[in-house]
Amino acid sequence: METIFALSSGPPPAGIGIIRVTGPQVREALQSIVGFVPKPRVATRATFRNVSRETLDDGLVIYFAAPRSVTGEDLAEFHCHGGRAVIAAMETALGEIDGCRRAEPGEFTRRAFANGRIDLAEAEGLGDLLSAETELQRRSAMAVAGGALSRQVEQWRERVLQLSAQIEAVLDFDDEDDVSQLPPEFTAKLAQLASDIDDALEAPNAEMLREGFRVALAGPPNAGKSTLFNALVEDEAAITAEIAGTTRDVLTRSVSLAGVPFTFVDMAGLRADSDDAIEMIGIGRAQGEIANADLVLWLGSEGEGPPDAWEIEAQIDRPHHVGKENADYAISAISGEGMNDLRSALVEKANVVMPKPGQSALNTRQRQRLTEASHALHAAARLDDPLLVGENLRLARAAFDSLLGRTSTEDVLDTLFGRFCIGK
Repeated sequence: METIFALSSGPPPAGIGIIRVTGPQVREALQSIVGFVPKPRVATRATFRNVSRETLDDGLVIYFAAPRSVTGEDLAEFHCHGGRAVIAAMETALGEIDGCRRAEPGEFTRRAFANGRIDLAEAEGLGDLLSAETELQRRSAMAVAGGALSRQVEQWRERVLQLSAQIEAVLDFDDEDDVSQLPPEFTAKLAQLASDIDDALEAPNAEMLREGFRVALAGPPNAGKSTLFNALVEDEAAITAEIAGTTRDVLTRSVSLAGVPFTFVDMAGLRADSDDAIEMIGIGRAQGEIANADLVLWLGSEGEGPPDAWEIEAQIDRPHHVGKENADYAISAISGEGMNDLRSALVEKANVVMPKPGQSALNTRQRQRLTEASHALHAAARLDDPLLVGENLRLARAAFDSLLGRTSTEDVLDTLFGRFCIGK
């Protein structure tokens, strides 16, 4: 296996640059760059040199001996000054060492997974942690990356193994009275396990957490959608004008309100009498966004919006605005009247479906594997034949193993670790 290296800190220029190296040639790299192998896990000051013994920098070096490192292999960190020239010189020096090469995106984490330092669910949580932009995203990602989901899955797997052992006893010793029948509590334990997994499947979607609670602003032309959109995202992102049909395409903007991620969607005004082909395309896209939204703010005539939409009485600052008898919120995006109440209500609504702080969220892959386990366990609970019960328990175990990455295919791994930056 080759030894890999990469800048793991932020791009230069920076105050400090951290270059990580992991693999079988780490000790040779240390001898080449600093002239010795430092005591493991102790930050040691050293002079960094290239193969020509030219001084490159003066900094700190830390050596992590296998298997006590994040990758499970020998690993070293060179803490140098974060200027572009220094970083480039250090990387060039490492590249001149036999068996050393630059790392691919996510390759450090992939080695940690391959060496059993983390499982696939923890790696997915780490990927979400690296891309987290809000406090809620950070807390949920920390829970998964810290192994909360993995520990729960391991507990379920252990319960399945115990049930499987009882099935095997029946199959192997069906001629002995004491084990020829399943214990009375077997079916109850099986049903309880299936119920526990069903409860876990009620967890929020990680995709919603990653992309934000999606709010679509809908209504006819000139209803004030773009003005409200700009006020919610606190930016002049959408063009506003008195001319009907100004917004023709879908415009999205992701923001954080009170630490909760949102994606707001502005779109073409809905009307059926347009003879503009481009505007009609925009209207078609708008209808698709309405169907995909987690919530629709309806700025049109009262009662004409989609089911469960919030009735918004907009433009209340205008002297001739059209009121609504049962408006959920009356607002002016220009003066700000009613906007704080609307924002607070949006945060409260999103918090109902978003993960609670520190709660794990399930991504699509994890949800599919848990659903497979649930189906297998429910099927087992309906069966009397020990052979068929045992086979369904095996399917449940296989789903758990797949969730944790014990049976993952290369394309799944390539997709996951391709999300990571170089040096992680």
